[in-house]
Amino acid sequence: MRKSLDALYLGAAWLAALFMIGVLIMVLLSIFGRLLQFYVPGTDAYAGYAMAGAGFLALAHTLKSGEHIRVTLIIGKLTGGARRGLELWSLSVAVLLAGLLAVYAWRLAWQSHTYHDISTAADATPLWIPQILMGVGTTVLLIAFIDEWVLEYLRKRAHGPAETRHE
Repeated sequence: MRKSLDALYLGAAWLAALFMIGVLIMVLLSIFGRLLQFYVPGTDAYAGYAMAGAGFLALAHTLKSGEHIRVTLIIGKLTGGARRGLELWSLSVAVLLAGLLAVYAWRLAWQSHTYHDISTAADATPLWIPQILMGVGTTVLLIAFIDEWVLEYLRKRAHGPAETRHE
């Protein structure tokens, strides 16, 4: 199970990296289009979609790599059961919020599909297509937070340098 979860987080990170390359391609296409006097419609919109996709898809890997900024002013002073209790409470809130975010991200994509909502930019892209990336990214983040909660509950969650890196 651990290998599958780690592969999921890594796969989402690689997808995020590909979308960042997509941002680069759209920006370069726009720049060269201006220089060489040709216009490719929708490059700015597609760059925005790719950037949003990259941001959401990278969330879980960032969490699992210990790169999310944590405010450890209180929890850093606690030890033993008090620290574990606060960690579990914090992770429970994170699971709840990530779950709500995932539900509403998928709901937004579904509503955009149902109502045939399209971009107001020149590309006129059906908005549910880029919104799927938000749903996938938030769902993988939810899985990562559940994973962290289970690891903390089983006392297998790593507490160390990654945690103090951003204090």
